[in-house]
Amino acid sequence: MWILFTFLAAFMQAWRNAFQSKLSKEVSVAGVTLARFIWAGPIAAVYLYCLHQYQPVSLPQFNADFWGFVLGASSMQILATGLMVKLFKMQNFAIGAGLAKSEALVAAILGVFFFGTQLSLLGWTGVVVGGIAIMLLSSKQGFKQLSLKTVLLGLACGSAFALTSLWVREASLTLQGPFTHRAAWVLLWVISIQTIVLIVYLLAKDKRTLTALWQRPTLTLSISVTSCIGSIGWFSAMSLQAVPYVKTLGQVEVFFTLIIATFWLKDKVKINDVAGLVLIAIAAILVMWS
Repeated sequence: MWILFTFLAAFMQAWRNAFQSKLSKEVSVAGVTLARFIWAGPIAAVYLYCLHQYQPVSLPQFNADFWGFVLGASSMQILATGLMVKLFKMQNFAIGAGLAKSEALVAAILGVFFFGTQLSLLGWTGVVVGGIAIMLLSSKQGFKQLSLKTVLLGLACGSAFALTSLWVREASLTLQGPFTHRAAWVLLWVISIQTIVLIVYLLAKDKRTLTALWQRPTLTLSISVTSCIGSIGWFSAMSLQAVPYVKTLGQVEVFFTLIIATFWLKDKVKINDVAGLVLIAIAAILVMWS
């Protein structure tokens, strides 16, 4: 089940990143970040309502730990999305998305040291192989041609996404009930907090960005829909399985990303070493076996 949710999340996230990359050429970083959440809240609420209609359960009890994890995840995801948009502005779409995928390796390290995550030797191998593959695919002309600023920005983005994922899983584990319901409640609160924070910020600092989003309804809605469906996949998978496994398998997103970048965004994607894609496939197989 977690594998199916991860594939769904990776596919939808590839499209969301593509739409965000396109919007980033016309709207500010804060605006592109808000586009991810602005219509996702109602979608998440409808999804949660349908779950409770299909499988009625009592409402969960939200304790202090839950709110702490949700607030942490909300803030880190805003930061991570903003950093990813900056990567899109510095590099082409495929390279920016690739550097952000360093989150799997970061999540493994942080998870083991601070969140009690336990990985098997096969799992660690898959995570490391996936990290090497992402680095191979993220460099334009080899490792020497990657600027230090780009690498650091990519690692910061990946680290922020990793913390988001780890805190999302912890928030889900504080609740009782089926994993689908727990994940949906976390998703609804995270999206709601993010939407309110960004709208208040833009109303105070940059109302023109809100107008710009209103003038691009199709692209904004596309980002929100793909983001929400992708988050349903991620949150559900992470309610079932350790974050490093989910995020390593989720690197299959790179396959979708390269296809979208080549045929839809018309980016000139140069894969330095075909071994990068092969290694991602190997990493995915290893974490599924483990």
